[in-house]
Amino acid sequence: MKSWLQRCTVIVASVAILFGGISQAGAEPVLNWVEGTGQSIDMGEGLASFTLQENMIFLNGKDAQTFQTESGGKPSGEEIGAVFPAAEDATWGVFIEYTNSGHIKDDEKDKIDADELLQSYKNGTEAANEELDPSRHLFVDSWDIEPSYNATTKRLTWSLLAHNSSNEKIVNYNERILTREGYISIVLVSDPDHLAADRVEMEKTVLSSFKVKEGKRYEDFDKSTDKVAEYGLTGLVLGGAGLAVAKKVGFLALILGLFKKFWIVVVAAIAGLWRLITGKKKKEETTVPPSNDDTPQSLT
Repeated sequence: MKSWLQRCTVIVASVAILFGGISQAGAEPVLNWVEGTGQSIDMGEGLASFTLQENMIFLNGKDAQTFQTESGGKPSGEEIGAVFPAAEDATWGVFIEYTNSGHIKDDEKDKIDADELLQSYKNGTEAANEELDPSRHLFVDSWDIEPSYNATTKRLTWSLLAHNSSNEKIVNYNERILTREGYISIVLVSDPDHLAADRVEMEKTVLSSFKVKEGKRYEDFDKSTDKVAEYGLTGLVLGGAGLAVAKKVGFLALILGLFKKFWIVVVAAIAGLWRLITGKKKKEETTVPPSNDDTPQSLT
């Protein structure tokens, strides 16, 4: 396991160099990878927890931000963790964030208009493209999974299909878990060909044990003291704004924020990171002395 983590850290630095994130040799980021042993992982200062299974690795919020930055992307600043399979042939990762938006009422659960939302996304990407270099243009195609809300688990899910200027297919899977004072974002980053299988794997290895802690749960809302968000479920699909607001601003700022992880992971990590890891394996093994130390540790 240690050698895999060493390679992963090296690859993060390599990707950063490709994107101009590191200019000096040896300036590799310090990422504190936590190896799964079946231990409980707390996130968000008492907000939630899950069981980190064997063959899984975890980055805390700060390190998840570093990982994204060094991969050429821009973290939101709301990251509370990231989870990856330790297998070299893995094709997915999960970024977990928390937004203190105020309590989101779910009275729109039967009124989500998927067609109108999709058109807003399409219009938004067209507006966003006008502000971007053509090489970074993004085009929304259709829903992979239409927005749906589970009133029992308080989870809102959706998945969009898109493509970039090179006609490469792009897909993301989003899940929002409503809490007392905001929501937790679960963003599954995957390859379009593997999304269905990766989603099942994520549900089994991460979300099956994921729990919002008592006092932070949706049902713990206290209307006498807790603030209420200015938007509902529709606004949540739009990244934290009502549909009228999204239309008014042309959706530009929202769409750039929502799709930043496409560029971070599809370009840098999923489409390149895992292939770079396996591609450099032989070279790493010839230059890095073998080690029998399997003790988890921070890597530099």
